Amino acid sequence: MAFVILCEALLLTKYLARKKYNKRLYMTVLLSNTASGIVGIITTLQLNGGWWLVVWFPWVCSHEVDVRNPNELIDLIIYYFIAFILSILIELSINYLCLKKEYAIKSILKGTICTNLVTYAIGAVILTYLTL
Repeated sequence: MAFVILCEALLLTKYLARKKYNKRLYMTVLLSNTASGIVGIITTLQLNGGWWLVVWFPWVCSHEVDVRNPNELIDLIIYYFIAFILSILIELSINYLCLKKEYAIKSILKGTICTNLVTYAIGAVILTYLTL
């Protein structure tokens, strides 16, 4: 998760501030990702009693999801897509509330979506590798 937060902070800062570092943007990304993570943890605990897809470590691997099984693969894709949408909604809400005075809503929206696309793509590659 630290990698995801750092990656999103760097990308959003590069996009919005055209810099490598902006404390306000890094703190906003930390806050929005923490909130998103907490919602993700609570949701997965309610849905399946575990941290499935919230933390990408070796225990999210072939013993948890068999991607060779078409039903499990479809479930994984749907779950991952829903997690992506919820992450965007949560992070966008917080990013907007924290950054609305400094940046246009369109820029915040585009930056939030793009950073999540990048980190979810990286996560998909890692998840695919771990489930094979």
